[in-house]
Amino acid sequence: MDKIIMKNLSFFGYHGVLKEENILGQKFFVDIELYADLKKAGLSDNVKDTIHYGEVYNEVKSIVENKKFNLLEALGENIAITILDKFPKVNEICIKIRKPEAPVNGIYDYFGIEIRRKRNV
Repeated sequence: MDKIIMKNLSFFGYHGVLKEENILGQKFFVDIELYADLKKAGLSDNVKDTIHYGEVYNEVKSIVENKKFNLLEALGENIAITILDKFPKVNEICIKIRKPEAPVNGIYDYFGIEIRRKRNV
């Protein structure tokens, strides 16, 4: 299966269990892989035959920046459901969300999740 890769998308959002996270907000980084058959687009060179990643980006941006979730799992699930619903050419999606400023006392790069969802056929 072919894929479109969207790497290291950066957003500012208000997700987290702690009250301060919902008030102050923080950075989130998102990687997305969209699995689809891209052969037709490769042959036609027409954006109508592929998944417009600019439109996908706008959907993800809207979710991360305008909605609030306690858990990264819920944020990822919402992104997956929305993309599969709005982009019928996507057969499968893999989403990785990183939270580099999680309120954990320690030294780390980030905490995060990765989910993979397939279209129900």
